[in-house]
Amino acid sequence: MLSRLPRPRALTVCALPVVALVAAAVLAPLPFAVAQPGMTANVLGENKGTQVITISGAPTRSTSGQLRMTTIEATGPDANVSLGDVIDGWFATDQAVMPRDAVYPSGGSVKEIERHNAEQMRQSQDAATRAALKYLGVDDKNIKVTLELADVGGPSAGLLFSLGIVDKLDGDGDGGDLTGGRTIAGTGTITADGKVGAVGGVALKTQAARRDGATVFLVPKAECAQAKSELPKGMRLIPVTTLKGAVSALVALEKGKGSVPSC
Repeated sequence: MLSRLPRPRALTVCALPVVALVAAAVLAPLPFAVAQPGMTANVLGENKGTQVITISGAPTRSTSGQLRMTTIEATGPDANVSLGDVIDGWFATDQAVMPRDAVYPSGGSVKEIERHNAEQMRQSQDAATRAALKYLGVDDKNIKVTLELADVGGPSAGLLFSLGIVDKLDGDGDGGDLTGGRTIAGTGTITADGKVGAVGGVALKTQAARRDGATVFLVPKAECAQAKSELPKGMRLIPVTTLKGAVSALVALEKGKGSVPSC
């Protein structure tokens, strides 16, 4: 024999599972990472007391201005990111919600991910050195370049490493600095033949760059739209696809002559 519950009690009973499901969804870990603007470092100078670029076997120049590589800081690969964290990140202008697999390789432990990022950084440094020396027409057998950047992994500093090497060895090619005395920041991977590749988190990196005094930001051309989405006031974007193009744009900006591309 069936009996009917009073309507208020029936609603209460039905609501309890719904509330439980909502609570579980809010508290359950999700496959996302929440990122924010990270540290920047001037590749022409020191980072944590160590010279970032050291060159032997060839004369180097004294440089003015700064070339700042940029980073993002993200929740760790083993962090629990809840629905509440994701919602907060979506509405914050200084945060971004990204798939965890886009930030960290899937399936690896924290140690494995750290090793992966360190290896990517090493490969990026090698490619950056080869790209810069090839651009300058310098025999890499007669010169040694050492790049040191503590606590930073991944390949996204490649373009700035190459530009730093070029500036220290040749500047603008006419006695001046690539920076023109400015604080210039940027991001982008680089191949040994000088091609610039896309990276993640460029909108956050422009914020980190502006916070640390940059007024110009070099961005992989394919990511212009993303970089413009949260562009800080007073920041100028220069899209690049190659090391040669980046150098040409900086020289044109420094001298006030020629075309400086824009997003």
